[in-house]
Amino acid sequence: MGEKIILAKNADAELIEKKSRFIGHCAIVHNEEEAQAFIDTIKKHYWDATHNVYAYQIGSHCEIQRSTDDGEPSGTAGRPVLEVIKGENLTDTVVVVTRYFGGTLLGTGGLVRAYSKAAHMAIKAAGKARFTEASIVCLFMDYDLLGKVQNYLLREMIVIDHIEYQNNAAVFCHVEQNIVNDFCRRLKEIFPHGMNYSILEGTTWLSVPLEK
Repeated sequence: MGEKIILAKNADAELIEKKSRFIGHCAIVHNEEEAQAFIDTIKKHYWDATHNVYAYQIGSHCEIQRSTDDGEPSGTAGRPVLEVIKGENLTDTVVVVTRYFGGTLLGTGGLVRAYSKAAHMAIKAAGKARFTEASIVCLFMDYDLLGKVQNYLLREMIVIDHIEYQNNAAVFCHVEQNIVNDFCRRLKEIFPHGMNYSILEGTTWLSVPLEK
């Protein structure tokens, strides 16, 4: 079964260091085109910034890694941001740190610390999630069971994709592959009458937030 760690959502965070303003932005991306589109959006929005430093790591095995200092001294900005992404074991992640110079030089060590901290803050604001393979399970049930089943799925944090209303209710949900058989068994134990299920062919991907 495939699984990787990604951001739970896109997020921003801001840091002031010796009057310089550092704004960390992070986003979920699935390829370099999406990463570059996000970078371009940030650059366009913060067109008047002194620097827009970025780094990203993409792929099931983190095989794509890029970073740039965007005019800062070599090795003081892009590489530290990339190291933060790697240290968080994240993939499919882009981070852009925007800087507005405040008039005071931070020095090499100060720049590394500021860019690293801004990246950390943005990632912390976003949170992390497991991106894991999942099965689509269709639950067929009598309408008088629908509310009870929905409450059960909510308690178990099972993602409902959609519900179809015909002769019976059909609830389509995403269930992690490693628990799908146990999930279906427990459902039949809890609702032995008036409900059946079908595990559909193929797989999808499910984002499961990690506890902070």
